[in-house]
Amino acid sequence: MNTVPERFVVPIGPQHPALKEPGHFEFTVDGEQVTAASVRLGYAHRGIEKATEGRNWVQNLYLLERICGICSHIHATAYCLGVEKLAGVTAPPRAQAIRVVVAELERIHSHLLWLGVAAHEAGFDTLFMYSWRDRETVMDILEALTGNRVNYSANLLGGVKFDMTPELQDMILKGLEFLEQRTHDYVAVVTTDATLLQRTRGVGVTSREQVEELGLIGPTARASGALRDLRVESPYAAYADFPIVPVTATEGDLEARFVVRLKELFESYRLIRLILEKLPEGELQARMPRKIKPAETISRVEAPRGELFYFIKSNGTDQPERIKVRTPTLCNLASVCILAVGSQLADVPMILAGVDPCFSCNDRAVSIHSTKLGEKQWTWAQLRQYGIDYYRR
Repeated sequence: MNTVPERFVVPIGPQHPALKEPGHFEFTVDGEQVTAASVRLGYAHRGIEKATEGRNWVQNLYLLERICGICSHIHATAYCLGVEKLAGVTAPPRAQAIRVVVAELERIHSHLLWLGVAAHEAGFDTLFMYSWRDRETVMDILEALTGNRVNYSANLLGGVKFDMTPELQDMILKGLEFLEQRTHDYVAVVTTDATLLQRTRGVGVTSREQVEELGLIGPTARASGALRDLRVESPYAAYADFPIVPVTATEGDLEARFVVRLKELFESYRLIRLILEKLPEGELQARMPRKIKPAETISRVEAPRGELFYFIKSNGTDQPERIKVRTPTLCNLASVCILAVGSQLADVPMILAGVDPCFSCNDRAVSIHSTKLGEKQWTWAQLRQYGIDYYRR
């Protein structure tokens, strides 16, 4: 007689009404308690890293911006800083300051968007609608500054495209004043609303030891007391001249992740105001060479979700030999599978939303497992030919 109990597996994704991106999770449950969890990625693979090898340095700037719509500017900033390092070029101080202003506006946009998504997962659709309404304020500012609401395209190799006029500065300051008032209301809601606290307080608790063990980064790590912020640890662009005050918490639960992100908004408001008050004078762009001598480098910046890492290798031509991108989601997603075990199945969507995942950001590679083909490494030409032959059948 077989006495081993049967497992009941609940699949979530890759097409699912609660997930706006194609992530695929499998949760094994015993009643309502999760006993095991796994994640499968790769559904949004677009071959961007490989595509960069066939384009020149300037063309890749616009390609890499499209890894993620919400984080487009920080991807472009990481790329520009890396390529400028390879070329031995430093962008002018005014350009570096404008890069930081746009980066912090993007952080405000990202955190407000996340607040709405997380509230929606908790069933708090009123907070979702309010936060996304206020998000329009910062999107209008970004549109006035760059001409775009999503892929801002503010960066150039060696500098930025757009200057900060007095009219734009006045618009930014008025927008920040409105958003700051609204953020105070949001902090009060997420720390006092009884219904929301039932879904966040004491849920998905991550200890400081787990942060170190799993390599968590960004607000997810800072909510557990770990000071991991490249703007502080390794300042880039204008952050050395305009330092930030990092925001941390010690509780490590979902409520702490709400509070950390909302309090980071206040720091972004303060920093933008300070930069606009002391904006350096000068040029917006330095001259960049068309070809870059053979070398390799890394570029690390603090995206809204955490550390964004670029490896860039040049071969002496006007095209890169290799660009590798590691996004924050890849580091933080492991915690979902760990924290879900032992939790209630109903808490899983909130635990997932707590790390602010971006699957399009994360999907950089694809692996093929086939009983017919076996395990072997293919060249790009072989993989391409396999795809052609497959669809001819």
